[in-house]
Formats: sequence, structure tokens, C-alpha cells
Amino acid sequence: MTRDVHVVLDESAMVAAGRGNVLASRLIHRSHAEPGWFLYATVCALVEADRDRPGTAEHIAALPGIVIVDLDLPAALAVARETTWSTAHTLHAAQPSPDRPDGALIATTTPHLWKEQPVRNLDLSP
Repeated sequence: MTRDVHVVLDESAMVAAGRGNVLASRLIHRSHAEPGWFLYATVCALVEADRDRPGTAEHIAALPGIVIVDLDLPAALAVARETTWSTAHTLHAAQPSPDRPDGALIATTTPHLWKEQPVRNLDLSP
């Protein structure tokens, strides 16, 4: 039996996907084509990615294999305790939940930013 794979894109991974990063493209393809692969994008990270590279939010939101994670009340409370909305929302989405008992990996091209956080990350750096 294969375990499901849950991955949350941080803002750097979203920008990298828009710039043709091969590893990000493979994740997107798997989430669309392979059962058991789930890819998430938080709305706060979408905003920051779009500020860095205009058009990124629309591109990511249009991909059928990516689940957009809204800023609900628990996420808003988590964001309120941190200094950066994007990082806080991404970190919140990667935590264990009923849908993701083991949490999720965070896909990133900036793994050093997640070093001190209690999450696993997936380095998409070229």
C-alpha cells in the first residue's frame, strides 16, 4: 500500500514553477496525473509569489492538480502570530490535520528559510 504524498508550495516554488523549474513542473504533473499525489498553494503565498513575478497567482490557480488553501479562521490566527503572512500560512497548511495526519512537505527553492521550522521540506533548487 502506497502512502499519499502531500506537498505545499511556498512562494519561491510557485515563482520557480512559472520560470520553468523542472522539479516544480514534475510535482505539478504528478499532482494532476498520479493518484495519491496532492499539491497545495496557500492564498498568502500566492499573493507574495505574484508580487515577485506578476501573473504567477493566475498561473498556479489555473492548474487543475493544485488545491488552493483559503485563509480560514485557524489559518488567520496562525498568520496573526507571525511576521510574514506567506510563511505563516504555508507553515500552517503543512501541519498535520485530519486530511494529512503526517502533515505535508514544503516545496521550496529557499530551504534555508525553513531550517528552524518544524517541517520537512523538498528542495527544488536547480
